[in-house]
Amino acid sequence: MSELEIKELHVNVEGKEILKGINLKVKSGEIHALMGPNGSGKSTLAHVLMGHPKYKVTSGKITFNGTDILALSPDKRAKLGLFLGFQYPAEISGVSLTNFLRTAHNSLYKKEDGDVGQAVLSIFDFKKQIKEELKKLNFDEIFADRYLNEGFSGGEKKRTEILQLAVLKPKLAILDETDSGLDIDALKIVSEGINKIFNEEMGILLITHYNRILNYIKPHFVHVMMDGKIVASGGEELADKLEEKGYNWITNGV
Repeated sequence: MSELEIKELHVNVEGKEILKGINLKVKSGEIHALMGPNGSGKSTLAHVLMGHPKYKVTSGKITFNGTDILALSPDKRAKLGLFLGFQYPAEISGVSLTNFLRTAHNSLYKKEDGDVGQAVLSIFDFKKQIKEELKKLNFDEIFADRYLNEGFSGGEKKRTEILQLAVLKPKLAILDETDSGLDIDALKIVSEGINKIFNEEMGILLITHYNRILNYIKPHFVHVMMDGKIVASGGEELADKLEEKGYNWITNGV
């Protein structure tokens, strides 16, 4: 059982307070949807969880499986099992998706003393694994030989993120607006991929503006963030109410 716990988290960006006392727990086997309007602090929270240096934690605590991660670098957080799916995935010319994923996979299992361990895969074994994952996700095999996100459509970039999720098998996946820029067909494909990968050993924090992705990925918990705070929490019905009444319903109570 894995658990992320955030306690009274306050975060500044360039001297301005963005997060104003976040409290949240995400356990393995749970899908948490974090919703809220633009500028509410959702993406800031995602970047803070992975250790982006731009964001300064002024108070509060973040632990993952009992380990205080605030002093850890992003790569060490990844080795603990954290994964961030970006809203705008970067393009890397000259690096194939397969080589990128193999490097990322093997670095997760490389020990501090340099011992690669049994989990590190040869290029042959890794290509075999990639083919199996592509088949499960109904992705074309040629996908893995293309340069990372170069010339990819918005939907293909998000599918790349899902393939990374399948290969790296994190304990906690933070998916920052995975539905951003996707048409209906791409949204269905990406959502189906997430549903296939999700299991009892993984927790998911799904950050989104809209209810539409929650029509395909059913959350166990829904949280609403506004002005740097979580102002409401509930089940799937909370997302349905937001779809019906909008975010003003939270603040106005009507």
